[in-house]
This record gives sequence, structure tokens and C-alpha cells, in this order.
Amino acid sequence: MQIETKVFQTSRGQVEGVQSKWEGFNILVVTGSKGFLACPAIDVDACDGYGVATAIVESTADNPIGTLERFPARKVTKVNSKAKELGVTAGMDAADAFELIA
Repeated sequence: MQIETKVFQTSRGQVEGVQSKWEGFNILVVTGSKGFLACPAIDVDACDGYGVATAIVESTADNPIGTLERFPARKVTKVNSKAKELGVTAGMDAADAFELIA
């Protein structure tokens, strides 16, 4: 397993991406002080139960996020209630959601 990190600067502060890589599979998460965005491997509904703002970004086996560099260009596909309170909506660019979770 390999771990990579990347800091993204927003107008509201920094968010940090973490990628855990195994052969043939990755988990990607971008965290801010108010919540996080993740690949579909994360259960957004379970995070809602913990009161954590969470949104999922588009990624499939045929078109995976693949790298932290590609993460900002992806679209948000699913949002829990806490993320909605921050203004995160399905269909928005992940880079725009970074601003809201920073």
C-alpha cells in the first residue's frame, strides 16, 4: 500500500487530499475543517449519522478518479444533510465544494 497527500489552496483556506493506493484500487479523500469529499468507497449516509459533512465525487471502475490531481475536476454526485447545510450540491465541481469544506 502507498499513501500520497496533496494540499489544495482555496480562497477560504486549505484542504488536504489523501490517497491510499493498493494494486488495482484507490481510496481518495479531500478533507477540510468543515467536512470532506470522497470517492464512492465511503458511505456518505453513515457519515451523516456521525454529524460529519460528507459528499461523494464521481468515480467508476471504467473512469476512476485515479489521482489527487484529477479530483478537483470531478463532479459531486451525492451529498449528505450536513454537507447540504454548507452549500454543497450534487452536480457541482469538486473544486467548488473544496471552498465550502475548507
